[in-house]
Amino acid sequence: MVMDIEAFRKAGYQAIDRICDYYYSLEQKPVASQVHPGYLRELLPAAAPEEGEDFQAIADDYQKLIVPGLTHWQHPNFYAYFPTACTFEGMLGDLYATSATNPGFNWACSPACTELEAVVMDWAAQLFGLAGHFLNSSEIGGGVIQTTASDSALVAIVAARARYTAAHPDVRLEDLVIYTTTQTHSLGVKAALVLGLACRALEVSADDRFALRGAALRAALDADKARGKHPFVLVGTVGTTSSGAVDRLDEIGEVLKEHPDVWLHVDAAWAGVTLACPEYRAPAQLASINAHADSFCTNFHKWGLVNFDASTLWVRNRRHLTDALDVTPEFLRTKQGDAGTVIDYRNWHLSLGRRFRSLKVWFVLRSYGAAGFREHIRKGIALNAHFAALVRAAPPFALVTEPSFALSVFRLAPPLPGVADGEREAALDALNRAYYARLAARPDVLLTQTVLNGTFCIRFAVGAARTTQDHVERAWGAIQEEARAALAEWEAARADGA
Repeated sequence: MVMDIEAFRKAGYQAIDRICDYYYSLEQKPVASQVHPGYLRELLPAAAPEEGEDFQAIADDYQKLIVPGLTHWQHPNFYAYFPTACTFEGMLGDLYATSATNPGFNWACSPACTELEAVVMDWAAQLFGLAGHFLNSSEIGGGVIQTTASDSALVAIVAARARYTAAHPDVRLEDLVIYTTTQTHSLGVKAALVLGLACRALEVSADDRFALRGAALRAALDADKARGKHPFVLVGTVGTTSSGAVDRLDEIGEVLKEHPDVWLHVDAAWAGVTLACPEYRAPAQLASINAHADSFCTNFHKWGLVNFDASTLWVRNRRHLTDALDVTPEFLRTKQGDAGTVIDYRNWHLSLGRRFRSLKVWFVLRSYGAAGFREHIRKGIALNAHFAALVRAAPPFALVTEPSFALSVFRLAPPLPGVADGEREAALDALNRAYYARLAARPDVLLTQTVLNGTFCIRFAVGAARTTQDHVERAWGAIQEEARAALAEWEAARADGA
């Protein structure tokens, strides 16, 4: 039964009411979905209906069948992975964007789509303190909204490859090497798989807080070039997934001055939004980003108050994107594009069509303002500092590395009497795995695990808009409760074994 305008109006009112009710009740829901694998296939027909159904039945089934299968990333007790923003302003931006679908592959498709993106990306660049060459208005570099940081990295690596092979046409593709570190997001390895290239993960150490140092990069470059390999791009990180590490872009930049054909892409998917706050620009290496990065990415859809997806990518020189990605068949040519007076964003990413993502960024930045955006970031960092203080004050807990912005990584580290020194780390890992299994089974709080250079540990990432200090303290109560139970089980097992 196809909707007419008035049916849509009625259903829209109900949808907004139900979304509001969802947020009113959000804190009372389990953070993670409690369904079992395959639950939905058991509840849905094997094929689409032959005749159309009444939309009210469809909307009711969303409430009955879909909502129970959601993990609530906006829950105030969600501390897993990284936060995913979902503001009402962003929702409305998405709603308006979908109401007039524009594929956005060139300026002429719908001028507002291109022009708003160019303006909003300059707003964001200035909010973060990026240098003038990253602005679209510079007509040298510029910014573009991608889907995710993985896509942003892939686009940057494609551009880096094109630049390198143009300068070194005799180099075989099998000799090209992508550099990441052992703490870089999997986006580097995935880009290598997509492009059929080699990827080398450079080792980082706990002594350096898991950051890549210049000396390690120089040694790798020298060794690879000596054996006939051609490193052409390095993915540096501001805020790694596991630990929040910030690579030493100052040292990296100095090394890369000796290798000017190696592209530096800075992945700041989660932590890049901290650049909005002047006091965090030095820890987030802004000066080095501006001085050395060929491309820079951060995700508004993580900690930045904009609904998924909105990954912002800036490049120092837009020509490197268009040289690598410009495909303009006759049916896509326009007089504006031929004259070079407009941006055709299809040449700045891998796909042809694109969503009108800038609308929700515009809505959010205008509604919150720069001051409100900064307040949100500072709140998350303050809450994480409070959590880290609780961990430090409560043996047998220990921080595995220093907190990074709104992320802390911790584990249980009790004395373990009777365990030989050579067996201690393995015993601690086993204890913490059992401890994390207990935490993961709880419905009222959600954290994630990681491994840092062989050490199993637990991540606590703050950033949901509705999280308060009370929520952090209640989460800490759950963390302590499961720790006591895990330690009691370990001690009982040791006693039985003895």
